[in-house]
Amino acid sequence: MATILVIDDEQMIGDLLRAVFSAHGHEVLTATSGREGLEIFRNWKPRCTLLDLRMPDMDGIAVLQEIRKIDSDARVTVLTGVGTDALEIRARGLGVTDFLRKGAPLEILITAMNRAIQQWVKMTEAPPTAVALESAPSPSPEAASILVVDDEPQIRSMLSQFLTMRGYRVRVAQDGPTALAMVEEALPQFVILDMYMPGMNGLELLRELRVRKYTGGVLGLTGARDEKLLQGVLDLGAVDVMGKPVDLEKVELAVQLGCLLTAP
Repeated sequence: MATILVIDDEQMIGDLLRAVFSAHGHEVLTATSGREGLEIFRNWKPRCTLLDLRMPDMDGIAVLQEIRKIDSDARVTVLTGVGTDALEIRARGLGVTDFLRKGAPLEILITAMNRAIQQWVKMTEAPPTAVALESAPSPSPEAASILVVDDEPQIRSMLSQFLTMRGYRVRVAQDGPTALAMVEEALPQFVILDMYMPGMNGLELLRELRVRKYTGGVLGLTGARDEKLLQGVLDLGAVDVMGKPVDLEKVELAVQLGCLLTAP
């Protein structure tokens, strides 16, 4: 078992990575700020650290510099949504194992963490079988189907990867018209939809789905509070409406409940 530290101000990233690595027997620590991450690093000395570069209190390069003062050989992988060539050069100059962009397939991240763990194994001569990671199995054809509709690529990616890892068959759409076309192709058992999207908001999309006799479960996601809009979604039979950033475990519970309530 390896101890892995995730330092990222986006809670959903931490939730996803905790779910991924915990499923393989690893202890996962999360921090939502650079200063909190450094405190955890000092106390726990994790084998591997996943580090965001853009955080409000302390940027990732500064955190990485402090980590190097604590442990010059620490295995650190950068996971960022706004990486530039200049930032990558600085990070690699400080000895990061990998420099990854957010939204990359989960398999790439798992491969990167395997690489970091194996480097740690060689340094400490620990048994390699104790820390190996594996990719999650592919969902079976009988698994419940989910459509995620959100105009934010990172939200789509995180939800898709998390739910796929949990055994669901997931498709994604970036807007309402695309979602409607995908529903025409294959009816999902559950829809997760953003309330605020350009062109067609979540309430308008759900109304259109109901007109087309869609009877599956629905979960709304929102980054703002518009009581009339949210009540309209609930009146159309949504299981729940959750605020962003979303709690991935609660999302899965809503999916389970929605699939149960709408099962034929």
